[in-house]
Amino acid sequence: MTGPREGPLEGIRVVELGVVIAGPAAAAVLGDWGASVVKIEPPEGDPQRGNRNTSYFQLDNRGKRSICLNLKAEAGRAIALALLGSADVFVTNLRSAALARLGLDYPALAARYPRLVYAAITGYGQTGPAAGKAGYDIGAYWSRSGMALALAPDGAEPPVSRPGQGDHPTGLAAAAGIAAALYSRERTGSGQLVSTSLLRSGAYAIGSDLISAAHQMPAVPIARRMMANPLLAVYQSGDGEWFCLLGVQPRRHLPGVARAVGRPELADDPRFADLRSHGNQPRAACSRSRRAHRADTPGKRLRLGNHRGTQDARRHPLMVGHATMSLARKSAMCSSP
Repeated sequence: MTGPREGPLEGIRVVELGVVIAGPAAAAVLGDWGASVVKIEPPEGDPQRGNRNTSYFQLDNRGKRSICLNLKAEAGRAIALALLGSADVFVTNLRSAALARLGLDYPALAARYPRLVYAAITGYGQTGPAAGKAGYDIGAYWSRSGMALALAPDGAEPPVSRPGQGDHPTGLAAAAGIAAALYSRERTGSGQLVSTSLLRSGAYAIGSDLISAAHQMPAVPIARRMMANPLLAVYQSGDGEWFCLLGVQPRRHLPGVARAVGRPELADDPRFADLRSHGNQPRAACSRSRRAHRADTPGKRLRLGNHRGTQDARRHPLMVGHATMSLARKSAMCSSP
């Protein structure tokens, strides 16, 4: 797409010097919100163009125009600076040392273009011993934050993250910071540095566990059958489908779940008294709930689906389908009517 964009950022000009996912993802979101985005690529193109799965590049570079520049040459840098002279936002996820060598670091551009909002996405932050280290989401977001081990039962091999799983939320965080900086510029007339990192996003995503660890409190165990609330857990129905019960408030949700599975008497069953009161025997209640749901038929699961706020299916990506994608698109922020 290269035509006019509609949205709250209509009229905002963005220059992106980003590679692979996190930086391009942030700029793509700004484009979704109406900004005009020009992507600077090296003569050989963004490395993601070489991925045999072209959908990755298409996802994070939607709605942009591209220009190939050799920024190691004076002529290429002059064109980049001319683009930045009329830009509102600069988005990059190149390492700070490389940007400084090109004269595209924040101090240099802030002095030249004081109204420019400069968004820098890094692996490990702007300062500290790892500030100049190359970062990828499977390392900085997934592994270094503690998320990988937190999602593995004790002694088990940690799972591997999906492509872009940390890059995309980091891109969203950067886009939010950029929007706030643009709002601030309306009042102050000055741009500013917006900075986030893959590690910071990962730490925030797993913040509940990190805060618990800081206060020397035990984290919530990973095994689905060990959760303190059996109405907030994962089960398998009789036809092999997996689904998540979402009864966040046991006292409130137990009667509705019991009716949905055709067993309204369970709401008053003394065996579930500890569940209703959140007492000291959650494991026993969870075990009973697992046995009950293992016998579920598809019909019962459908009734659960009709009970508001009770459950959601665990889907393989191939099963998500266009309906779910459409629902996600319609729920996106700042979408045009």
